[in-house]
Amino acid sequence: MPTAASVAIHQAADSLAALDDINIESLTAWAAGNARHADVLGLAVGLGLEKLRMALKDSFDTSGFTTLARERSGELVTWLDNEYDLIRQIATQRTKQFSFGDVLVARAGSRVTASRAGQAGRALEDNIEDIAKGLGLDYETRTRFFGRNGQTGPCDLVMPSGDSAQIAVAAKVFDSTGSKLTAAYDEIKSMADVRQPRQFIMVVVDGIGWKSRMADLTRIYQLWESDQIDGMYTLAMLDRFRIDLAEAARLRGLLPS
Repeated sequence: MPTAASVAIHQAADSLAALDDINIESLTAWAAGNARHADVLGLAVGLGLEKLRMALKDSFDTSGFTTLARERSGELVTWLDNEYDLIRQIATQRTKQFSFGDVLVARAGSRVTASRAGQAGRALEDNIEDIAKGLGLDYETRTRFFGRNGQTGPCDLVMPSGDSAQIAVAAKVFDSTGSKLTAAYDEIKSMADVRQPRQFIMVVVDGIGWKSRMADLTRIYQLWESDQIDGMYTLAMLDRFRIDLAEAARLRGLLPS
């Protein structure tokens, strides 16, 4: 059942979708007129509420996005664009919803069969593998990684290897229903449970099956919000995934600085 917060985010996303043009001026005006919901701009670039507040505190010495949007909307929008590619992200995604309940962007099309869901899952795995390969990273696919106390967790991509994991990625297509969606959450939760503090956990999700299993999608989002995983991305956000993966790899010495 929708919450007051999810309804508000839906409404804010709808008003972004209704803008004639996406540019600094239009988003500045939007932020000033929708200051209470300016956190949606953070969601549009993959920043949950806590991560948005921390980033604002670092750059503006305040975590109050409402006040910033009301009083310094131009600075806020320009900063989001310079740091997180806001204009391009919204131009690409503004017909979608950005709330935690709808963070997964559904591909167009009718309900698919289990066979097609499997093909879609492999295609998503191939997409993230291509990104790792393009960055020049050493990696393994469809394996398990070692975390705390010799425990292991499942992953679809790991850098540089399962037994010396620095970065682990789950790729989950939700073109299914019922227990398969719960199993996707369980796998991601097991990754979060065994991770070592230095390990970076990323999740890429896509599909339409979540529409009938909102609770499972919400639980995955909450792992991200609570920093149990480090990144959550949709298929439409693979450019952001590439940037974040490269940065995480550089910080861990897997790519040159």
